[in-house]
Amino acid sequence: MRVRFILSRKYCTSFAISSNSQIARYARLGQIEKARRVFDQMPDKTIVSWNSIVAGYFQSNQPGEARKLFDRMLERNTVSWNGLISGYVKNGMIIEARKVFDSMPERNVVSWTSMVRGYVQEGRISDAESLFWQMPERNVVSWTVMLGGLIQEGRIDEARRLYDMMPEKDVVTRTNMIGGYFQVGRLAEAREIFDEMPRRNVVSWTMMVSGYVHNNQVDIARKLFEVMPEKNEVSWTAMLIGYTQCGRIEEASELFHAMPDKSVVACNAIILGYGQNGEVAKAREVFDNMRERDDRTWSAMIKVYERKGFELEALDLFTLMQRESVRPNFPSLISVLSVCGSLASLDYGRQIHAQLVRNQFDHDVYVASVLVTMYVKCGNLVKANQVFNRFAAKDIVMWNSMITGYAQHGLGEKALQVFQEMCSLGISPDEITFIGVLSACSYSGKVEKGFEIFETMKSKYQVEPRTEHYACMVDLLGRAGKVKDAMDLIKKMPVEADAVVWGALLGACRQHMKLDLAEVAAKKLTELEPNKAGPYVLLSNIYASQGRWHDVAELRKNMRTRSVSKSPGCSWIEVEKNVHMFTGGESTGHPDHAMIMRMLEKLGVLLREAGYCPDASFVLHDVEEEEKAHSLGYHSEKLAIAYGLLKVPQGMPIRVMKNLRVCGDCHSAIKLISKVMGREVILRDANRFHHFKDGLCSCRDYW
Repeated sequence: MRVRFILSRKYCTSFAISSNSQIARYARLGQIEKARRVFDQMPDKTIVSWNSIVAGYFQSNQPGEARKLFDRMLERNTVSWNGLISGYVKNGMIIEARKVFDSMPERNVVSWTSMVRGYVQEGRISDAESLFWQMPERNVVSWTVMLGGLIQEGRIDEARRLYDMMPEKDVVTRTNMIGGYFQVGRLAEAREIFDEMPRRNVVSWTMMVSGYVHNNQVDIARKLFEVMPEKNEVSWTAMLIGYTQCGRIEEASELFHAMPDKSVVACNAIILGYGQNGEVAKAREVFDNMRERDDRTWSAMIKVYERKGFELEALDLFTLMQRESVRPNFPSLISVLSVCGSLASLDYGRQIHAQLVRNQFDHDVYVASVLVTMYVKCGNLVKANQVFNRFAAKDIVMWNSMITGYAQHGLGEKALQVFQEMCSLGISPDEITFIGVLSACSYSGKVEKGFEIFETMKSKYQVEPRTEHYACMVDLLGRAGKVKDAMDLIKKMPVEADAVVWGALLGACRQHMKLDLAEVAAKKLTELEPNKAGPYVLLSNIYASQGRWHDVAELRKNMRTRSVSKSPGCSWIEVEKNVHMFTGGESTGHPDHAMIMRMLEKLGVLLREAGYCPDASFVLHDVEEEEKAHSLGYHSEKLAIAYGLLKVPQGMPIRVMKNLRVCGDCHSAIKLISKVMGREVILRDANRFHHFKDGLCSCRDYW
């Protein structure tokens, strides 16, 4: 009978141990319901069982349920109370943790240390210190936790004094102190502690590598990395990040390929490294070869595409990300918003805005600024203004976005109103503000107002005019036909005129056919930017408009000699979240090419009936007038608008983007298209927005 009783007790004990292990395992896997079922089915629950299930609920971020179970416990020990403190600390509930600490019947060194750790985690270092010095006994963990708190607050000298007081220092303590010194750039002291360590582990070595990397001492980091007795995933990744951060992509690539195990973090780092170096294809290759990815992987690849001008690829990848049910993180949403602005993809932009609202990111001032910029670039000033007005705590970026937005849309008065409102609220304008304000004056022909603001930049607002501001003033004078005054201003500039300034003058010369100054500006531009096609093209425009084909041919010969190529005109339009690209000429690449050609023929008839006559001066080729007229009919913006007329529902604006400045002939034609077709067309070219409606343009033919 006694033997049976002993065996029965052994079985019960064994069953309890097994059940407790199951509870802990399920809790660790985040399957708290399964853990609870095991607990509820236990015939005899020990203190260990109760402690395990309470810890499980804390681990699953259900502190309320954990407390209910704790209160039901018939018997508790110090481990139970410590588990309650630790659980509250992990869930960021420091006040509740302190209440438990103050009310517990008996405390040990673990209780005190848990409470000190809680204060440190919450950044309440003075409370942690106060409690630490009250401790009746301390172990190496207590000292190390307090040391970490002082390092966290940047109090490195006090941390060192505490370190020297410690009766016992283990490898964790020494490694923490090394990290603290690296954090504040005191490399020699970090190295001294490392060299004096009686025992080092892979974490200590990795801390040294990371520390040198953090302080831009990549070569020293590499020497240490090479002599490490053992390396783990973190060590390899730390060294890799060192190379990617300082732009040494070849060494980063070699190291990446040598890595025995390529972690997700390492892959993410090399994707960004390749991207920063312009090696987009290699970044995508790493992305495609990854067996598993996290949200940062997707975010990194989208960011690479966004930063390097692969906007369509960024949108495709974002679509794929959603198809694979990967929840977009904050950086990926911001990158895609920027892409939406660049492509003027309003539908996508609205979708991202909705996701930001759902995730409650839209209360962030940075997000609001990006949203305003996106809506401005998409040509939806009403929505940009709504976001702007809804946000109370506006930063300078938001104000600048709104001012620049109104300027680009030719609404000079509105831009100046926003500027005045901003100043009246005591917000100091910066360099970007004045670029927006002066551009607004330029686009709306407010010469006197522009000069008044320019003169007060330094005297009233303490902002030193830079070359960008002088470029705005040259543009302002040039657009108003005062090209000689613009040249005089350049001569009086206190700083050397850059390509932007000379480009503004050359643009004015093109508009007002000032050949003598155009040649001066073009010569300066070819000296400053010998591989840019812009000045050659503008000067060629002037020569061509005056029939000077010999000079056009000479310019093109110079371009070929210098291997300078002109960017082809390109326009695009978004229809049902798909971006359709068009280049000039009778391109047959689009699947709806035949329909587009029929629409262009129809438009041609309607425009001629309305009195339209193609302006052949905008064609750069030495060809017959009839051929010139034909060429003008197939400019990329006209193709995009024709497609928009076919696909964009009646009543909705047709939004078209162009990579170059819209030519005068297309501008005249689109005004008439808006009248004869009864449609609103919003065109964003390289300079500004044009709102065409009822035969008129918002720029008032001044662009």
